[in-house]
Amino acid sequence: MTDPFKYQGQELVLFEKAINWKKYFSGLIQPHITGKVLECGAGIGSTCKVLNNGTAKEWILLEPDKEMAALLKTKIKNIELPNNCIVIENTIAFFGNSPQFDTIIYIDVLEHIENDRDEIAKAASLLNQNGNLIILSPAFPSLYNKFDKAIGHYRRYTKKQIESLTPTLLKKKFVRYIDSLGFFLSLANKFMLKQSYPTVKQISFWDKYFVQTSKILDKVFNYSFGKSILGIWQKNRIDVK
Repeated sequence: MTDPFKYQGQELVLFEKAINWKKYFSGLIQPHITGKVLECGAGIGSTCKVLNNGTAKEWILLEPDKEMAALLKTKIKNIELPNNCIVIENTIAFFGNSPQFDTIIYIDVLEHIENDRDEIAKAASLLNQNGNLIILSPAFPSLYNKFDKAIGHYRRYTKKQIESLTPTLLKKKFVRYIDSLGFFLSLANKFMLKQSYPTVKQISFWDKYFVQTSKILDKVFNYSFGKSILGIWQKNRIDVK
């Protein structure tokens, strides 16, 4: 890589212990993970731990931050991550334009990428026929707060905004908001607490008492609002170069 990337923010460590939240979104995502997987912005490996059950043919952990990439390699060596994992210290630009992955995943990553449209176009070009693109990101620009700014988020997404990014190569499976109670907590933080970072106790409280209720209410409200947005698309034709 020409310019070393350094991740800003410590939310990966903060949210690593949010077990109920990870179980919730992984339950929605895991049925759509197949074959050879590319996880973009793998961070410290906490997403891999909950999504990678060892059945994937190969799981590429793509991470541009040198220190985090080194940590991922150590975790694989220490058998803290499944042995189907391979670390690549780079961005998606590392790959050519030929389809080679069955699943590409962005979990709380796309909002950190300034040119998200080009990123998704590149991802689509790398998907095999019937491959899945999975994106989980913060929802609603109106909730953008000091915490988003502190950890390098360029944006939060509405359904319309995230759907507008997807190229014609991809067919939408679903786009939905999740964590309805988290929506109100984020709203309270923006206008009342105004914190740049939540505390460990706050994350623990949200994860223990709110996420399970959100899981129920999200269905009741038909996934019409929430703190996060989850989208899954499938490649329905091969791009001809």
